[in-house]
Amino acid sequence: QVQLVESGGGLVQAGGSLRLSCAASGRIFSFNGMGWYRQAPGKQRELVAAITGGGGTDYADSLKDRFTISRDNAKNTVYLQMSSLKPEDTAVYYCHVKVWGYDYWGQGTQVTVSS
Repeated sequence: QVQLVESGGGLVQAGGSLRLSCAASGRIFSFNGMGWYRQAPGKQRELVAAITGGGGTDYADSLKDRFTISRDNAKNTVYLQMSSLKPEDTAVYYCHVKVWGYDYWGQGTQVTVSS
């Protein structure tokens, strides 16, 4: 019932910026929370940022000053604006939504930050 498609990843130099997009289709409503996670090689998948239907946000403490999550409910799309990127931000970034207690994940988009 739900499909998530990420886009916007790529190669960027340290200090640069990148915006990721996640387009959702299916039975997604404006009140559903959505989020971004990331996973680097050899590491556990971790929360980057999340946003509720009401616009409330939550971030990993180390990213709060550099990353911004937002959503456009009319387009069923969530965004992640990333600034001042660092090599340690290199990872596969995944979009996530929970609908009726079931977790849905996108395929992920690779972000690589060069030094």
